[in-house]
Amino acid sequence: MLIIKGIVFAGTATTARHEMVGFVRDVLGLVPAQVTGIEADLFNLPDGSSFAVASPQGMGATQRSLGFLVDDIHHAVRELTAAGVVLDADVSSNERELYVHFRAPDGPLYGLVERL
Repeated sequence: MLIIKGIVFAGTATTARHEMVGFVRDVLGLVPAQVTGIEADLFNLPDGSSFAVASPQGMGATQRSLGFLVDDIHHAVRELTAAGVVLDADVSSNERELYVHFRAPDGPLYGLVERL
């Protein structure tokens, strides 16, 4: 059985990316993160989670995304596949995590995240 440890990522894809980045930084007070290998503006939250602001299609074919923390992404992928869940792509990575996207029965894109 797949074991989820928490929610560690939330993201939005918007045509108002520039304005949203300013809002998140200047009004919400979130701290920008400098992470290579990601096509979004990423912000760190005090609990260790992150929030991303991307351009349309920057997170795939979705406007919102949530990332669930797992200990072993490859084990989690095997569990999802065995349950008949279709992955949106192969496991990807950036300098701080491995991740994979999938669609749940409600249709939106979700992710599994393993922190490096």
